[in-house]
Amino acid sequence: MTSLACRRSFLAALAVASFACGGGTYEAGVYRDGEARYALASPGEGWRAVEVDSQNDLAWRSEGAGAVIQANASCDPNLDIPLEALTNHLLIGFTERELASQERRPMAGREALRTHLRAKLDGVPRELVLVVLKKDGCVYDFALVAPPGARFAAASEAYERLLASFETR
Repeated sequence: MTSLACRRSFLAALAVASFACGGGTYEAGVYRDGEARYALASPGEGWRAVEVDSQNDLAWRSEGAGAVIQANASCDPNLDIPLEALTNHLLIGFTERELASQERRPMAGREALRTHLRAKLDGVPRELVLVVLKKDGCVYDFALVAPPGARFAAASEAYERLLASFETR
């Protein structure tokens, strides 16, 4: 894959969740902005924080796995959109989608929708796990986007640790 194609895939993956404007702070594992406040551990060694023009609250990239993990919150107590519709919004731009699993799981005292699938982004195969949660007037979404197979499996461990650390504040 050319460097330009790699960059496009990376930027599009980071844009997978564009519900809210960025501009918050992330200190001592706590993200704060004008809308939301939540605790979320960084994915750990081998992951570096990245920023992409207010497309998400937090994002990390693993060069070794070629993967991106992102987290985002958008708060509007007047919105009552089903978790499935919110998940579909995150998939804009992905083609040839193959659903591996979709299930509701407890998270932060609520029910979250977890979706695992394979899809293409600009013709490049990707494997994704999306988690969408609604709590206290906010929508929280999390995404892992990685090359399929062993690289996805390696990145999944960091993603699961990150999800397990999530708490609203």
